[in-house]
Amino acid sequence: MGRIKSYLKQSFTSVTIMVIPHSRRKPFRLKVSALSLLTCICLALVGAGYVLSEGVKTAEYYGMKKQLSHFSSQLIEVKSAMLTLRQTESEFAKLLSLKSKKKILEQADASSDMGSIIDVDLLKKQVKETIESVSEIREYVKEEKSLYEATPAGWPVKGTITSPFGERIHPITGESAFHSGIDIRAPSGTPVRATADGIVSFASWRDDTGYCVVLEHGHGFTTVYAHNTSLAVKVGQRVNRGETIAHSGSTGSTTGPHVHYEVWKERRHVDPAAYLKDLS
Repeated sequence: MGRIKSYLKQSFTSVTIMVIPHSRRKPFRLKVSALSLLTCICLALVGAGYVLSEGVKTAEYYGMKKQLSHFSSQLIEVKSAMLTLRQTESEFAKLLSLKSKKKILEQADASSDMGSIIDVDLLKKQVKETIESVSEIREYVKEEKSLYEATPAGWPVKGTITSPFGERIHPITGESAFHSGIDIRAPSGTPVRATADGIVSFASWRDDTGYCVVLEHGHGFTTVYAHNTSLAVKVGQRVNRGETIAHSGSTGSTTGPHVHYEVWKERRHVDPAAYLKDLS
C-alpha cells in the first residue's frame, strides 16, 4: 500500500518545462505533472503510429490503383484488337460470299479501307500484344487472389474478446506476461472456423494449449486456435475460409471456455485484432 502511494505521489509531481524563444522575448516556464507529460508523450506516439499506418495503407492503395489503371488501358487495347479481327473476318466473309473471282477483285478495289483492314502484319502484332497483355493480367489476378485467400479475415468464433494481445497479468499465475494472441469467450462446443484458406500443420493435444489447431496459409501467414474441446481436422488436410476446424472449450491451461486465437506474419506474432474485419 505504501509503495502504491509513493508511485501516485511521484506521478503527480510537477515538472517544469522552460521555453527559450530565439528573440528578445523573455523565457517562460510551463508547469505540468509528470503523469500529464507522460500521457502527452504516449498520445503523440500513438498518433504518430496511426498516421504512419494510414500512410502505408494509402501508398498501397495508390500503387494498386495505378496497376489497375494500367491493366484497364491494356484491356481497351485488347478490345480494339478483337474489334479489328471481327471487322476483318466480316470483310473476308463478304468477299467470299460473292463466289466469283472477278466480283471479289472488283469489290476489293472499290473498298477504300480494305488495305488497312487486311494488314496481316499489323494483325499479327496486335494479336501478339493481346496475348501478352492477357497473360500479364491473368498472372496479376492470380497473385492477388492467392494473397486474398491466404490473408486471415473475420472472427474464428462468435464471442467477446476477454483478453487482448500484448502484456497482461496472467489469469492463473498472477504475474505479468506477454499474451501472444487474443482470447474470445464462447460457450463450449461452438464451431471454430478457419479465417483463411490453408493446410493443417498441427492438430493435437498440448498441455498448455489443450486441443490445438495450427494452419499454414502461405504468403507468410499462420494462425493458431487453442483450448478447444474437440478437433474437426487432421494434419495435412486442406481447409477453406469459414470451414469448421474445431469446437471451442476450456482444455489445457485456462480458466474458462474460450478460443485463444493467434496470427503469425513472417514467423512473428502480430495483433489478431487487426485481422478481425472481413476483407472487402
